[in-house]
Amino acid sequence: MRKAAFLRKRYQYILSGVCKLLCLFGGLMLLPLAGCLLWPYAAGDFRAFALPAAVTIGFGALGWLARRGPREELTMADGGVVVFLAWLGASVAGAMPFLLASTRLSFSHAVFETVSGLSTTGLSLVDVTTASHAILFWRSFLQIIGGAGLAIVMMATLVGPSSPAVTAAEGRGDQLVPHVRQSARRVVALCAGYVFLGVVGYMALGLTAFDAITHAFTAVATGGFSTYPDSIGHWDSAAVEGVTIVLMLLGNLNFVTVWVLLTGNVRAFARNGEIRFLVFILAGSALALFVATTHGIYPTLGRAVRAAVFESVSALTGTGFTSISAYAGWNPFGLLVLTLLMVIGGGACSTSGALKQFRVYVLLKTVYWEIRRALLPQRAVMSRAVWEGDRKNEITPSRLHAIAGYSFLYLATWFLGSLILTVHGYPIGDSLFEYASAQGGVGCSLGITSPQAPLTLIWTETVGMFLGRLEFFVVFVSVVKLFRDLPRMAGFRGRMLDG
Repeated sequence: MRKAAFLRKRYQYILSGVCKLLCLFGGLMLLPLAGCLLWPYAAGDFRAFALPAAVTIGFGALGWLARRGPREELTMADGGVVVFLAWLGASVAGAMPFLLASTRLSFSHAVFETVSGLSTTGLSLVDVTTASHAILFWRSFLQIIGGAGLAIVMMATLVGPSSPAVTAAEGRGDQLVPHVRQSARRVVALCAGYVFLGVVGYMALGLTAFDAITHAFTAVATGGFSTYPDSIGHWDSAAVEGVTIVLMLLGNLNFVTVWVLLTGNVRAFARNGEIRFLVFILAGSALALFVATTHGIYPTLGRAVRAAVFESVSALTGTGFTSISAYAGWNPFGLLVLTLLMVIGGGACSTSGALKQFRVYVLLKTVYWEIRRALLPQRAVMSRAVWEGDRKNEITPSRLHAIAGYSFLYLATWFLGSLILTVHGYPIGDSLFEYASAQGGVGCSLGITSPQAPLTLIWTETVGMFLGRLEFFVVFVSVVKLFRDLPRMAGFRGRMLDG
């Protein structure tokens, strides 16, 4: 009974954090609601945002106030449950406008679109040619919310738990400054600064304010939602592509690494393993794509170079913008390169997803260390350290095991998801490409993801996007914890659960 009472008290604090996040999310839904008044042709969607916003804010506020109590530090598992439940709630609440608005998506499609937005994936089932400005804005806004992180935004704006466990559960394990809330505010400030630069850059090139804002949101969030069916290719402009590349790279960078640069430590920034790996992999992939793929497709040298560079950056950063028409004419080699880039993904503690450049860099360094160790005398002492942030950190065996375990789980899930797509009749190469895009939070597509796709495929990709954004272990640990704790709180003490 004592254990059950302790768990009930603990979960009261956890649910308070969940409701707080939902209250914040409902408040964020008021922005497109205001847009319905600014865009007369979107006025019909006012109710589609007003009702879900009111319900989400009301539910969140009641739960928050009802469960208020003394502050407690959350464990990593507790933080995982907060983030997991909050993201589930946000995925359902965020889907309501797609259900009620003129888009009239089904529940499955609406949840898919919302998860794609929050996970910064960019795969879409919305017809952007008929959707209202309010819906188009909401899609883009979902990506900047998900890119920054619900928990980060909450800590930067509301009074809430200051435990690092919550931010770590959203993939923000490192802090810019020692104080968690101050660190969260700096992350939000960096995102806002990136967006401002993007809006100014786009508008200077002639984009409308609406297009500039929505594309700045999705470029910085490395999300890839566009207001046009042909994405960035709509403008066929080297300048627009250049601004977009800069924004994608900014969103891709580790927030900690960027903060090191902004504090004036250029030397540490240049030494970072992620930065060096980013430069190497982008240069190599762009060159390979140009020589083996784009050079033989596009009519001019400049267009071929632009396609190779832009698509490489878009795939690696997990953005999913395209400057070309559905990879028409691309050979299997080019698609393979993009697939590998989507699996690698962006920087750690960034808006990007997938395996993350730091993990891949450490695994490659481990291969190098093992070869070097085999060539050195047995008594030789060898350092296994890499540059992170402003210092050189030792890669301990436990950390290496965590990286290797996560990488195996990620790749195994990728193959399993791809296998499900092949069961639906799609070629294995196309399936690997499409699911790498979904799970990695990228958004590049060969046309498999569409409103006509089977619901089993839609939900398979939805789960993949959700798992990829919350990095697997958060979801698994949270589910196991809830499965164990709920019966105990109810007073059930079975041998299976206690064991």
